[in-house]
Amino acid sequence: MQIVVTLDCVDTEAQANFWLAALAPLDYRRGFHGPPYLSLVGPDPAPTLLLQHVPEPKQGKNRMHLDLDLGTADLVSEVSRLERIGAARLSEELSEHGFRWIVVADPEGNEFCVFNPPNSTNVAR
Repeated sequence: MQIVVTLDCVDTEAQANFWLAALAPLDYRRGFHGPPYLSLVGPDPAPTLLLQHVPEPKQGKNRMHLDLDLGTADLVSEVSRLERIGAARLSEELSEHGFRWIVVADPEGNEFCVFNPPNSTNVAR
């Protein structure tokens, strides 16, 4: 079985550059590229992120979003790294049931969360 997450975007090339930098700790790379698609693939069993060109910009709240555990307990530093490559912070740190997360958006406004699970062995970098 394979999981592919498709993200609509106006500029697939710019989004690919952002997401490759954002997912760098997970070792993602470019895969299939045939307009209107550009795929980013990670090591197995990581899901593929398929960027799909659409003519219209994002409108409204995402019905589905990515949650990224990038292997660090230092969420603020990780979100600051993402902001330097074009993300926008949408919330302060939130927590529930031992999970901690910060909501951010990619350069086209697609929301995603950077999180740390409860009882994680992740340590601040």
